[in-house]
Amino acid sequence: MTIRLYDTGARQIRDFSPLTPGCVSIYLCGATVQAAPHIGHIRSGLNFDIMRRWFAYRGYDVSFVRNVTDIDDKIITKSAEQGRPWWSIGYANERAFTSAYDVLGCLPPTYEPRATGHIPEMIEMMRGLIDRGHAYAAEGNVYFDVRSYPEYLRLSNQDLDGLRQPSGEGETGKRDPRDFAMWKAAKPGEPSWETPWGRGRPGWHLECSAMAHKYLGSAFDIHGGGVDLIFPHHENEIAQAKGFGDDFATYWVHNAWVTMSGEKMSKSLGNSVLVSEMVKRWRPIVLRYYLGTPHYRSMIEYSEEALREAESAFARIEGFIQRVVEKAGTVEPAADVPLAFAEAMDDDLGVPQALAVVHTTVRQGNSALTADDKEAAVARLAELRAMLGVLGLDPLDDHWSGGSDRGEDLHGVVDSLVRLVLEQRQAARGRKDYATADAIRDQLQQSGLVIEDTPSGPRWELGTR
Repeated sequence: MTIRLYDTGARQIRDFSPLTPGCVSIYLCGATVQAAPHIGHIRSGLNFDIMRRWFAYRGYDVSFVRNVTDIDDKIITKSAEQGRPWWSIGYANERAFTSAYDVLGCLPPTYEPRATGHIPEMIEMMRGLIDRGHAYAAEGNVYFDVRSYPEYLRLSNQDLDGLRQPSGEGETGKRDPRDFAMWKAAKPGEPSWETPWGRGRPGWHLECSAMAHKYLGSAFDIHGGGVDLIFPHHENEIAQAKGFGDDFATYWVHNAWVTMSGEKMSKSLGNSVLVSEMVKRWRPIVLRYYLGTPHYRSMIEYSEEALREAESAFARIEGFIQRVVEKAGTVEPAADVPLAFAEAMDDDLGVPQALAVVHTTVRQGNSALTADDKEAAVARLAELRAMLGVLGLDPLDDHWSGGSDRGEDLHGVVDSLVRLVLEQRQAARGRKDYATADAIRDQLQQSGLVIEDTPSGPRWELGTR
């Protein structure tokens, strides 16, 4: 079955047809590093990580570019407020984003370019746009003339005459208030770079057009980002790139927000939930399950209750995996995912429908264990691992099971301590001191552990909250 994706520009689901057979090129608008990431920021990275994994499963060679905006108005404002260099703020938060992507199991991008590393490419694009009559310089600024590009606003389906875009602070010399800045003239105390039109710094939109051109060429397959970027950012990217002569992106794919009380999660609303804090309270793999399993075009309304439900659902998956591994040892993933899972993923990355197949497989596997059908249980686990691998949720994968500075390396220590206590409980039961055995069990359960007596001995797992 052909992979199908919802294309924002076409406003419909389209069959995916790559520009180069067997290859897929993806550009994702990444972080603006004025602050550490909250879970709303990181959802986009998770959604497109799943997309990337699915294309790779389907046999595509994936080139994945995710940029870093390390200079913009917000970073400069933070620099002034905090009395810190702009680059110090940007670098610290870039590391925080990288840590968040890593802790939640996102594969590293093929390239991750910074805006400030691509000033020459931006100058080249501005020069080309001025030569073609799409841009003009004024008082050290360089603006894009939106009326020079007849298809402007086609992506967001707006009318230019009805558009009201006020002139930005310091953006002097505009011919039309709706023209947007590609380059901003230098101001005292702000970072700046030399150009043929004077010293200044990039506007927000220019960097992505220039970097997509450098790393993916004049045409590439998929451009992604959050729905809040459709206008003005992606509209302006298109105008710049196509005005320059690029075909640019063939498909536009946008993920929805994480909301709190119906509002977009953002720093300005004061309702953000930092990833660095969330992973102290929830296991990273559970947080990935919570953020990555709703459909990418559906809003997620954040709540503690929803996270607890995700934790319980994932615990059922882990419980089955652990029981089969105890019974049969390590089971390698199957070469192919079940057909129903593949059909769901091919249909606009239908992760909720694919997840239903995951849970059906777990139920079938548990039934096989109950019937003592080891062969069937192993087969279900092999299928399950293949599906979870696509979703980045296989707890037996090295990323989750290999230990790290996030705390998973403590599992072995905890396991040894718990087993020592369980041996004491077994000894108490052996001498028929059931009161002591029950007291040990109750103390372990109060610590958040679930104890299960099995024919091969007691086993433990983390309970739900």
